Parts: sequence; C-alpha cells; structure tokens
Amino acid sequence: MIGIYFSGTGNSKYCVDRFLEEYNGNSLAFSIEQDETAIHIKNDEEIVIGYPVQFSNIPKILHDYIVTNQQLWIGKKIFIIATMGLFSGDGAGILARLLKRYGAVIIGGLHLKMPDNISDEKALKRSYEKNLELARNAETKIRRAVIQSKNGKPPQEGLGIWYHIAGLLGQRLYFYNKTKHYTDKLKINSEKCIGCGLCEKLCPMKNIKLVNDTAVSGNKCTMCYRCINKCPKQAITLLGKKVIEQHDISKLDIARKYI
Repeated sequence: MIGIYFSGTGNSKYCVDRFLEEYNGNSLAFSIEQDETAIHIKNDEEIVIGYPVQFSNIPKILHDYIVTNQQLWIGKKIFIIATMGLFSGDGAGILARLLKRYGAVIIGGLHLKMPDNISDEKALKRSYEKNLELARNAETKIRRAVIQSKNGKPPQEGLGIWYHIAGLLGQRLYFYNKTKHYTDKLKINSEKCIGCGLCEKLCPMKNIKLVNDTAVSGNKCTMCYRCINKCPKQAITLLGKKVIEQHDISKLDIARKYI
C-alpha cells in the first residue's frame, strides 16, 4: 500500500501518514504535486488517498489529477480519507464516484475532523488545546479504521446514497460553483506584501507571480489556503477580508515528526 494526497496546510498529509504508519509502518506517501507520484500509483495495487473537503466537494486540483491520469486507476483498490473543519456528508463519496468511473475499486472511506485552515473567516477557530484534541481524536479514528480494514471490514464513511444526499443538502447544492472551476478571487494586499516570494513558491497551481517585487495572483486558485496561512505579513485573503488566525499542522506538537 502507498499513500497519495493533496494537502493545503498539512492536515491531509498528516492523516495519510498516520494511516500508513498504523497499517504496516513502512509505506510511503506522495503528493500529487510530485512528478513521480504517477509512477508509484502505477506500480502499487492498494492506495490510500487523502485530501481536504471543500464545500462537500474535492479540490479542483485533485479532480483534474484524477481525470488527467484516468488510466492509472483501473483495478486499483482505494481507501479514501477526507479531512474537514466541521462536516461533509459525502466528502469521501464524491471522489469514490469519480474514481469508479475510471475503473477503481473503492474499499472504504473515512471522514476526519481536523483543525480549520480557513484563516480569513472567524468560524471554526479553536484554541491550541482544542486543535490538539481534534488531531488526537483523528488518530484514534485512524487506528480503529486500520484495525477494521485488516479484519476485512473497512469503514464506509461518506460512501452510499444517504451520505450522498447529506452532501448535496449540506453544502454542495448551494456552493457547487465555488469548486466547479478554479477561482480568481484570491486577493493580495500590495501595501502589506513585502515581495518575499514565499507564496509563489508554495502555490501548487503556480497561480502567484512576483511582479516588480509584489505578489500578483491569477485566475487559477484551487483554494488550498497554503499561501494565506504562510504569508508572514498576512497580506493574502480569499473568502474573508482579513486574516484571523493562520494555521499549519506543524504548530501541533503531535504532528511535527510527520512534517
């Protein structure tokens, strides 16, 4: 088994790493941003995929990766991990349906509540202690899921018709256009920007460029919140108007060895 993931601020990578560690202790995880990831997928039969849910949908960058590499999924046995700040009816299910279209066999799904990374909105902001508790609870669910999987009964969270309905009614019907396309709504405050170039380096879409020592965004943001949470001057926003609290999984002691 190998792991693959798309992760904005480290939550999904952390959960995939923990699953693999519990499963056999020596499996490796690869980001979809790495060129060699497709080779690893091709050479392995069992795969655990992790990603953050966006409005009960999968990130556009991950959707496009699945479609672009559709020939890779035929016959693959896939366990899906969906991370979220609060709730997603079928966060795992929507990827499962896409993968099935290309011949994958979905063996299970797991929903994990993790610290929120939407740093420019007040909702879901928690103390360090609460975020640590979320990560520990996620670890407990992961250990239980591994035991169930080894016993031939992997969890099926997010999969099935009732989860599908919950996902539609919970968020996706109302926010579908937010994830159907990449967004051009990323905002960079030129007065705060110091031209350090960190956001340009971090962006998985190469959507940010330095122009005359100032960061400028394009129209292909996948809403991962990586740049917003890492900007040293809090000069970048997306959904909100100002940064409330920056998050990165490395802030939690429990997760640092996986970063």
